[in-house]
Amino acid sequence: MDAGRERASRPAPTCRNPDSQPRISLSPAPRAKIAQHCDNSEGDNEKTPSRALARFVARNAPVFVYDACAQLGRHSGGNSKPMLNSGSGSGDSVRGAAAPPERLTAVVVLSGFVAGLGGLLFGFDTAVIAGTTRALTNVFSLTPDTLGITVSSALVGTIVGSIFAGYSADRWGRRDSLRVMAALYLISAVGCAIAWDWPSLLFFRVLCGVGIGGSSVLGPMYIAEISPAAWRGRLVGIFQVVLVIGILAAYLSNYLISLHGFGPLEWRIQLGVAAVPSLIFFLLLFGIPRSPRWLVMMGKTEEASRVLSKIGEMDVERELEEIARTVAAGREDARNSPRLFTREHRFPIFLAMSVAALSQFSGINAVLYYLNDIFVEAGFNTTSAGLQAVIIGLTNFIFTIIAMALIDKVGRKALLLIGAVGLTGTLVGIAFVFATQRHKDYLFWLLIGYIGSFAFSLGAVTWVYISEVFPNAVRAKGQSLGTLTHWVVNATISGIYPHLAARSGAKPFVFFAVMMALLFFLVLTVYPETANVTLENADSLKASAK
Repeated sequence: MDAGRERASRPAPTCRNPDSQPRISLSPAPRAKIAQHCDNSEGDNEKTPSRALARFVARNAPVFVYDACAQLGRHSGGNSKPMLNSGSGSGDSVRGAAAPPERLTAVVVLSGFVAGLGGLLFGFDTAVIAGTTRALTNVFSLTPDTLGITVSSALVGTIVGSIFAGYSADRWGRRDSLRVMAALYLISAVGCAIAWDWPSLLFFRVLCGVGIGGSSVLGPMYIAEISPAAWRGRLVGIFQVVLVIGILAAYLSNYLISLHGFGPLEWRIQLGVAAVPSLIFFLLLFGIPRSPRWLVMMGKTEEASRVLSKIGEMDVERELEEIARTVAAGREDARNSPRLFTREHRFPIFLAMSVAALSQFSGINAVLYYLNDIFVEAGFNTTSAGLQAVIIGLTNFIFTIIAMALIDKVGRKALLLIGAVGLTGTLVGIAFVFATQRHKDYLFWLLIGYIGSFAFSLGAVTWVYISEVFPNAVRAKGQSLGTLTHWVVNATISGIYPHLAARSGAKPFVFFAVMMALLFFLVLTVYPETANVTLENADSLKASAK
């Protein structure tokens, strides 16, 4: 019996929804036709070299990174509840169970890879400014205050982009909105490279920030909706890991460009090189399908059916019904959603806002954005500063992967406590170097320890923690509040750091060290452990904190 007839002969699965719940009727398609369509789609895919390569990558991904992505994606909004396919007992399984299907379709792998490029550009464009600050200061006669404005201008755009991304995603779709973000990346990269004065540079940096903010929302959303449930967490987690790779790529790009002696053109090339991956990102977005969830929202069920077949959905009809049901339930929840700012939610609001703010009060983005300046101020030349920035970017990546592999095994509080101790100690050491102008040869190793401590703790835990501390009814609003807090504090710290550092190189790091000591005591005495705990209200949070 061929594969198509075998699938067609299976009994229709029973939907997990109780009979009492409303069901949305969709135009049925013959099961045999759907199965045959799936087989034909997969056969065609194997004939395409790029898709064959995608299949090879999907089957041979390194296990350690794979598991780390799973841990991160599990808490990134990409995972869904398991759905039981009950049938004759042969070949049916639990969707969303721990063991994923044997393979992914090429369409899913390519779609996830393309959307993941948005995360790469996110990380690249936020960190690439680090290698250009000295040149920008000289070319545009920037003061410490105007340098801070230049660096933080992209973060202002990020806030705007993240706020309006949700509307764009619902109005024009996730994929098409990502095309707009890719176009903004491309325009901003070219614009920064040809900037004719300081205001034009600011304009294009803000434009870049809008792309960053938008893709930070749209990328994970699209990946979650195009992925099979059992693989969803891992694929969404990859977006976060690729972001860290983007930061490393920015430092490496700056360093390699600095070796070629481009002189006054160097900073323009460093900022403009992002146009290449941006153009690739934009073009590849024309080769991936729309989100099936969005298609159902728009009433385009036939196209949604074709997309579900291509991504390997075994029971297209049932999945269409499930999507339609959740869309209807989501609209109903939106109409009846409770208020966030109530007495009942004070504690989770405090937790989300404090962990988001303290992650920035660690000074991480001040260090990432001004890393080359920090090394130069300590007496290193520009070339060695660039190489050391690359090593620090690699440290960030390695410790992020380690943390994501451990986060569910040792818990959020353990990672935060260990990281807070490491951050406090290394920040005190960095402050001492700048205050005394002695032992500068230790600065590089102190920064390695600092970056590793952050990546192992706040870098891995912050977004996970924000997603877990709110009850289900207000979780979306609560996460938005935590995200907004993160970006506002990020922009503030990045904007004022040059002014503070110009007055005293040690003072910012003293402040950051005090904040990390505060984090340690908050985590030890106030913060609840959220690993493997279902938290539905503020009372359960307080109880688990004791």
